[in-house]
Amino acid sequence: MNEEERYLFDLRGYLVVEGALSTVELSELNRLMDSRELTPPGDDTLSARFGGFLEWGQVYCELLDHERIMPYMEAILGDGFRLDHYYGIYMRAGTESLRLHGGSTPYDPPEYYHFRDGRMYNGLTVAAWNLTDTGPAVGGFCAVPGSHKANYACPESIRTAHAAHEAVVVPEAPAGSVVIFTEALTHGTAAWTAEYQRRSLLFKYSPGQQSWSANYTQPPKDVQLTARQKLLFEPPYFNSRSSLFEEEQG
Repeated sequence: MNEEERYLFDLRGYLVVEGALSTVELSELNRLMDSRELTPPGDDTLSARFGGFLEWGQVYCELLDHERIMPYMEAILGDGFRLDHYYGIYMRAGTESLRLHGGSTPYDPPEYYHFRDGRMYNGLTVAAWNLTDTGPAVGGFCAVPGSHKANYACPESIRTAHAAHEAVVVPEAPAGSVVIFTEALTHGTAAWTAEYQRRSLLFKYSPGQQSWSANYTQPPKDVQLTARQKLLFEPPYFNSRSSLFEEEQG
């Protein structure tokens, strides 16, 4: 992370990294998703989720430790972080919003943002890969910038107004970008209005000693992972955890 990116992440609690995927990667990810012939997304966001896509092929597994996100995740989570869980979101025109949730207050132990001794410390952190354009004109990820450091709970008036409230931002995040955000941020999903599908792949990482989920995510059975990718599936522990930045990736 450069100086501007560190400042913006600390200020807002999220960062949009544009052009993280090449046109070839983006095309292949969408092609493979098309080939799965998933059940069309429903009206609510919980029914518009899908999982298991790491089994779909190497191009999906390469997102686990993609070269464009690893420097950001190291700065945000420190070395030795792990994949906590993952899922995809796909929405159609008319799929409704997901409520605003998260936030610094009330305090949630696995979802935190702290700053000590010149660096940030985060709990559960998300890398959301966009396979289609999202933004204020169509919907998608939304958040209350800075709420990961708020000392008061998010008022119900803001939660009810959702994306219509001036405090809530739906950032432009074009296809091929990745939105990285701390789960300590008050965030949600704005209703989808575009005629094309929203397609986002969410990888949720935790510090190495922590697990948000009671079930530890297992590696795909039919895809050959690199040494570093295998480390991301280690269970939570702290002592003698291997570095993600020294292991060979092949």
